[in-house]
Amino acid sequence: MKLAICLVLACGIAVSGIAAEPAVAVNRQGIAVRRVDEKIDRGLVAIRQKPNQVYVGWRLLQSDPKGVAFNVYRRDGKSSPIKINSQPVLRTTDYTDRAAPATKDLCYLVRSVIGGREVKTPSDSPVRVAENSQYIRVPLHGPYTVQKIGIADLDGDGRYDFVVKQPSDNIDPFRAYWQRSPGTYKLEAYRHDGKFLWRYDLGWAIERGIWYSPYVVYDLDGDGKAEVAVKTGEGDPRDDDGRVTSGPEYLTVLDGTTGRPVARTDWPSREPFMGKDRLVSYNRASRNQLGVAWLDGVGKPPCLIAARGTYGYMTAVAYEYRNHKLHERWRWDNKNLPRSYQGQGAHWMQCADVNADGHDEVILGSCVLDHRGHELWTTGLGHCDSAYLGDLDPSRPGLEIYYNMETRNRRNGMCMVDAATGRILWGHSEPTIHIHGSGMCSDIDPTRPGSECYGGERDSKDKRWLRDCKGNVLSTEDMSLQLRPVYWDADPQRELLRGHTLFKYKGPKLAKIEGNLLAVVDLCGDWREEIVTSVRGEVRIYTTTIPAVDPHVCLMQDPLYRSDVIMAAMGYYQCPLTSYDMATSGSR
Repeated sequence: MKLAICLVLACGIAVSGIAAEPAVAVNRQGIAVRRVDEKIDRGLVAIRQKPNQVYVGWRLLQSDPKGVAFNVYRRDGKSSPIKINSQPVLRTTDYTDRAAPATKDLCYLVRSVIGGREVKTPSDSPVRVAENSQYIRVPLHGPYTVQKIGIADLDGDGRYDFVVKQPSDNIDPFRAYWQRSPGTYKLEAYRHDGKFLWRYDLGWAIERGIWYSPYVVYDLDGDGKAEVAVKTGEGDPRDDDGRVTSGPEYLTVLDGTTGRPVARTDWPSREPFMGKDRLVSYNRASRNQLGVAWLDGVGKPPCLIAARGTYGYMTAVAYEYRNHKLHERWRWDNKNLPRSYQGQGAHWMQCADVNADGHDEVILGSCVLDHRGHELWTTGLGHCDSAYLGDLDPSRPGLEIYYNMETRNRRNGMCMVDAATGRILWGHSEPTIHIHGSGMCSDIDPTRPGSECYGGERDSKDKRWLRDCKGNVLSTEDMSLQLRPVYWDADPQRELLRGHTLFKYKGPKLAKIEGNLLAVVDLCGDWREEIVTSVRGEVRIYTTTIPAVDPHVCLMQDPLYRSDVIMAAMGYYQCPLTSYDMATSGSR
């Protein structure tokens, strides 16, 4: 087909989950309100499928009342808009105009209908038809490819803009993979319509690799406009071999509309990582992460979490950004903690309210900190290659985490744990050597409730396992350790992206994409996801034009999903999950 743009409340030790303090049981109702105040518009898209056929899609918002319907208007050139639906659109948030003029200056807009009365809002502005039925092209400011993309509203107009990191090179600090950086990274900001805003050069103090250069994009002070938080340095502190082992390091906040630095503080020091072996110390000290966590209650802006270390020593510091200054909230490290807290890090960071106490916890791989910077629990299983947090098993209360463990384990190298306590619910019963890659965790099989979980050994294609949410093995087929799940067609299960091919589990191929994957995200249109890729000189946004069958609230208004999208700008990429099970939550 064609493509187009555009947590259980118990505490204690069970199996190997080690809880540090009691989880507080509170009612989850209303917790999402504190993170849904991000102002976004309808995200309207209009895609020409055929000469006389245009697909139109838009967001259902959490603020929309039950029973809301929509009218769809078409405008040809400078003429007045005309309503093209005979009855208000109620069952979905998309519409196919099968009588569209084959003209170039065609626009669409939608207006909500509440209680039989049409409501006009400032966000009801018309959107021009995308004539390219394959993708929307966002041209870059040069002939390069992009490594990462941060998605947020930079100027407060309710539309998602982009901050990209280029070029796409990635150097790993491990001695066997490391090489001298040939140049510097640049952050670049673009409006939703592709207008270039600014460029910020990270300089020679930041080597060209994901681990050296974490950044996140979000509204940190609640003024409606996103800031950019990034690890920075100063000058050219490279050693003779090209490694950076000295010099100042900072957590810097950039103004989202101009790229100018507005706040700065010291990054967690590399000194505690220094030992006798220079290259081992360098490798461990070079593992940096950055996250956004809602550590306070309802209505408060989030905090930044700057973290360092993955394989041994680990440290994290929480900061508030207010009045153009960064204020330290708490500081944590694992120096004097039990062995079960050593080397538990991951390739990224997650922040979420795992125990329903109204505050975010900080998930540092296989161990979790509470909102005060105290240990909550650890599995003690070591470093994980991927970890997926969500309502993976809808038959039980709360959230779960599915882990793929890189470290050797006698058992539980692939496992699911209760997100509130770390208690292992089920696990792989055999020894594992190196469970690798992003794996996969999402609902892809309509015959099984909840999410399916996939993982396997890096070096053994005959050791791959797909399980249901209860741990039952469904298949040992080699499906690729880099699967990406995508909501694409009209049902509540996700489809799978392998390489450049999108296909349905046990079903047909649905689409082909081009470029390196940057994100799978509900960026525009209705609740289905867009596939964002990088091609030399441009960013491409693919979206489905398959007619929907029911409405769902925009996924970006789910706190967990939005948090995953924020953190996807740093670390190794994994697709976002929701805090609810799509198949059992019903439409709305």
